[in-house]
This record gives sequence, structure tokens and C-alpha cells, in this order.
Amino acid sequence: MAADDGDLTKFAAIYDSSSPSHPLLSKPSTSALDSPRRSDPESDPTQFLQISYNFGPRTFKDIPFLLLFDLLVLSTFGFGIFSIFHRNNDYGNSSSFTYDFTSSSCVKNSTFTKISDGYYWASSSVMYGMVSSSDPVFEKDLIWTLVVTLILSVPFCFSVLLLLKHYTKQIVYACLPLFVLFPIFFNVYWFVACTLSSSCSDALPLAYRILVLVFVFLIIGIIVWIIVANWHRIELTIQIISVASDALSKNLKLFVVLPLLTLGLVVYYAPIVVFLVFARFNGKFVPRELDGQYFCEWKEDSWVPAYYALAILTMIWSLAVMVEMQVYVISGAIAQWYFSKEDSIPKKCIRSSLRNAFGQSFGTICVSGLLICIVRVVRAIVDNAREENTQGIVNMVLRCCANALLGALDYLNKFTINFAAITGEAYCTSAKMTYELLRRNLLSAVFVETVSTRILTGIVFVLSAAYAVATWAVLRGVSNLGIDSYVVAVLAWVLLIVILAFFVHVLDDVIDTIYVCYAIDRDKGDVCKQEVHEVYVHLPISRSTRSSLIPNALNA
Repeated sequence: MAADDGDLTKFAAIYDSSSPSHPLLSKPSTSALDSPRRSDPESDPTQFLQISYNFGPRTFKDIPFLLLFDLLVLSTFGFGIFSIFHRNNDYGNSSSFTYDFTSSSCVKNSTFTKISDGYYWASSSVMYGMVSSSDPVFEKDLIWTLVVTLILSVPFCFSVLLLLKHYTKQIVYACLPLFVLFPIFFNVYWFVACTLSSSCSDALPLAYRILVLVFVFLIIGIIVWIIVANWHRIELTIQIISVASDALSKNLKLFVVLPLLTLGLVVYYAPIVVFLVFARFNGKFVPRELDGQYFCEWKEDSWVPAYYALAILTMIWSLAVMVEMQVYVISGAIAQWYFSKEDSIPKKCIRSSLRNAFGQSFGTICVSGLLICIVRVVRAIVDNAREENTQGIVNMVLRCCANALLGALDYLNKFTINFAAITGEAYCTSAKMTYELLRRNLLSAVFVETVSTRILTGIVFVLSAAYAVATWAVLRGVSNLGIDSYVVAVLAWVLLIVILAFFVHVLDDVIDTIYVCYAIDRDKGDVCKQEVHEVYVHLPISRSTRSSLIPNALNA
């Protein structure tokens, strides 16, 4: 029994990051850590010893998926151009067609053409008059507020990044109370304002107002519970955010490249939307009979619904590809910073990542985007079936199987595109190597640090809410909008929170990339960034691996 206690003490010392005699990155020849590696015949440790960023030339991967994506895009644009030149200009002029009993078909009547044209001109004039009769003061203040918010969002994001880099602890602890105080303030404010307003109190009775007030306070209570439950991880989260902010500050050009990629997607979508509009113009008027009366009805060509399905599928897949491409570019740039010395950081790391993303690894990005599309579509179907309360054992089994499949795909896709950006491997190879890498180093393939995302989201909410209050105060002082100032302030808040949410998304990708780079370092027994190891070493090890280490230590 004493021997067992000694083994357990030695085992605990090996995996204690604070032990000076057994650092976490050390690789002793005889330890419980080596037992799982030797007992797994399917895993060859030697094939993963040289994992690092591939600075050299890369080969094209996942070519079939690249060709499939290109085929869908070319088909969408090809049939879209065909729909423009093949359109029927009579679409929408049903009044100019009458049923001809002689030919049993719809014939265009030129008498109604000018009338219908005049009707459409008059209708458009009336609609334009309705639009132009809206409040010009409200439109002017709204446009100027949104433009100013969009301009200020750029220095705002950079200021937040610098604050998180140098004063992370102060920012987090200053914002934590505001996570609760701001919702309480807004909840009490709207209740009092609605009670004092006769129109609002008449539209919303007191019982409903109290119900909403209590419901919001319950949500605030849940937020407080989440903060208290995760309080012991706040310090680790602060350090992780600080390291990620420092890495992102070394690659500021990402804030230029990533919005340009999003803008490129919008430009890419524009002709597809035009094609979808003109696809409706492909058809003809056909006769229909109803209660013995014949009339002319528009009928689309048989290929139009199929083209709609093709175009929508292409747009969804393209959106997922663009999201994964942004993750790929972020991962490539951060990995080059991580694996380079401080005095030899590549100057064209973002350009290199873009070249790999649009070149050799584009097929891998297409695979990852396709899996995301499948997961989102299946999850939407499952959620829709759950909302419809479909009964039956078969439906319940199908939902369980679908949730298991979605969980497996999420597990597979986690960190895979980050690893592919680092090594340039194919998707399936990257998924397998990522799993083996994290498993060998006792790291979780699912968990990094979810508290950091929650804290960043809370900081974004607090800052955007403060900006919205300041915007409302300025509007009340310089304009005569009245109650419309609330609408303008809310829209400014929505715009700023969307921009800051994109910033949080980028920072989350940086955290994941550094996690993979840290795992590669740990696997090789190397330390490329000492400040990263000092933080990420405190992350919890994989639970499944942890449970298998104790028996191995007892048998050592």
C-alpha cells in the first residue's frame, strides 16, 4: 500500500504544473503518461513529432470537393445568365392577356398595354409619394447616427483591443458588476416609464408589466448565478484574453482583410440575387378554368424551382466557406506569429494565409463549410420538429440519432480547420491528427475556455449599452425627435454590438489557434512562446484521459 501511495505521489507531481522538479512539458522515459501511447497499436507517435507550421510549398488537398463547389458556382451563374436572356418581358402584365377561345390559349391584347403601363406608373408614383412623405428629420438623424457609429466603431474596436491587452484584469472586474447593474437599470427604467406614460399603461396592463419585470429579474438572477459558479476561473480567463489580445495586436491587418472578405461575399451574392429575380420572369401565361370561367395565369418554367434550390444551396455553402476561410486566415497568421522568433516574424504572413486559403487549401475549406451546412440544416429540421411537438417513439429515436450525429460532427470539426491552416493537410487527415495530438497531450478536443467568450460577450454588451445611452442623451439635447430618439439609439446599439460581436468572434478564433499551437509545442517538448505556456498550462486536462491515468499510475 505504501508503494501505491508513492506511485500516486510521483504521478501527481508529474502532472502538477507548479512542481519545479517535474515541469509539464518534460517527457520522462518512464511515467504513466507513456502507458496509453505504448498500449495503443493504432497510434504511431513518431508520425506526429515534427508537427509545426508549414512555411514551405503546399499541395492541393480535397480536390473533389473543390471541383464540386466550383461546379455549383458555375452552374448557378450559367443558368442565371440564361434566365436573364430567356426572360419573358410580359411578366406581371396579366391584365394584358385574354383567353382566346379559337386557339384555346392566352393572347396578348395590345389595347391593355398602355393602360397597364399607365397603371403601374401611377402606382409607383403613389408609392414614391408615400415613401417621400415620411418624417425627414427622423431619417436624417437616423442616417447620421448610423454613419457616425460606423466610423467610430473602428477606433472603438482598436481601443477595446489595447485595453484588453494591457488592462485586462481592470476591464473585466470593472465590467462584471455592470453585467448585472445595466439590465437592472433598463428593467426598472422601462417599467417606470411605461407606468407614467398613459398610452403605454393603457396598451400594457399592470399585471403584464409586473410579469415582464419579474421575468427579466429571473434572467438577471441566472446571469448572477453563472458569474458566481465560474468565479474560480475568472483569473485564468483574464490571462487567456490578455494573451489572445497580444497575439491579435501583432496582426492588426486582419481587421482590414476580414471585412474585405465579408464585402467580397456581398459582391459575390449581388449577381446571384439578380439571377433569382430574373428567374421568376421565365415562364408564360397559360389558361385556367374556374367555375366555367377562363382566365390567364402566369406559370413558371419547370426548371425555375430547381434553379432556386441550386442558387440557395450555393449561397448557403458559400457563406459557410467564407466563415471557414476567415478562421483559416486567422489561424494561419496567428500560427506564423507563434512559431516565429520575436525578431523574425514574417512580414507577409496574412498574404501567405490568403494565398493558401484561396489556393492549395480551398478544397479543405469547402469540406469544412459543407459539414457546417449539413449540421445547420439538420439542426434546424430537428428544432422545427421539436417545436411542432411531434409525438411517437420513432420521432424521438430519430431526434436522438440526429443530435448524436450533430454532436459527432461538431466534435470532429473542432480545431480541424485551425490545424489545416497550420500544416496544410487535408480535412480528414487534419481531423485525425488534431484528435491524436490533443489526446496524447491530455488536452480536450472540445473544451478550451468558454468563460472567456461569455465575459467578452458581456463586455461587448456593457460598452455598446453605454454608447446607446450616450447616443440617446446627445439626440435628446440636439434634436427634436422626442420618443423616436429611443428608436435611433436602439438601432445604433444594434449596429455597434454587431461590429463588436465580430471582434469577439475573431478573438475566439485566436484563442483556439493558440490552443492548437500550444498543444503542438507541448507534443514536441518545445516552448516557442513562454508567456502562452504560462497561461494555457492551467487549462484542465481531458476528462476521459484523466480517468485512464489513475489505473496506469497504480500499475506503474
